[in-house]
Amino acid sequence: MSLSFFWSKEFLTNRYFLWLLFWCNAFGTVYGYIWYGDQLVDTLEKQPLWQIVFVPDSPTASLFFTLSLLWILYKPKSQWVNRIGHVIQALAVVTSVKYGVWAISIIFAGWSQGNAAAWQDWMLIASHGAMAIEALLYVRFFGFRWVALLIAALWTLLNDVMDYTYDIYPWLPYTLWDHVDLVRNFTVVLTLLSILVSWLALRQAKRS
Repeated sequence: MSLSFFWSKEFLTNRYFLWLLFWCNAFGTVYGYIWYGDQLVDTLEKQPLWQIVFVPDSPTASLFFTLSLLWILYKPKSQWVNRIGHVIQALAVVTSVKYGVWAISIIFAGWSQGNAAAWQDWMLIASHGAMAIEALLYVRFFGFRWVALLIAALWTLLNDVMDYTYDIYPWLPYTLWDHVDLVRNFTVVLTLLSILVSWLALRQAKRS
């Protein structure tokens, strides 16, 4: 069996593999929300309730991807359900690429400033790297078009505005506390790059 088989449509859309991927992502999503538990409680105590939706960035990206797999497993007949699915899929691609790369970058940036490495860091690097990779692998099997991608782009940019306007961005390593402005600028640039990468991946997928 050649290595190319594992990147093929036959393998990636196999229902057994899709269910395995679904449950792995579902577990990771739940774990991610638990990981954000302290920050969610802190936000509820100090911030207006409506801001809570903008706090758990990576778990929500993982949730979008998990739900997106259901649209591959069960293709709905309703046009409206399909349109909702397309928006979720577009959000899955943009946010998974963005927060996958963001988390890894922040971990390495923290290390470069003297933050001690922990085993959890390596777990986060592996899981967030997988988020970005799987999103780009599956974009060719998703059905969204440019309008859904535009909605996903606007939502992700809005999330950045909320994070750095109301200080509800993901908690940073202590070594980066004095560099929030740089983190903010990097985050916005990464969002724009993630939108571009998602657009290029979608364009390539529709050509193939």
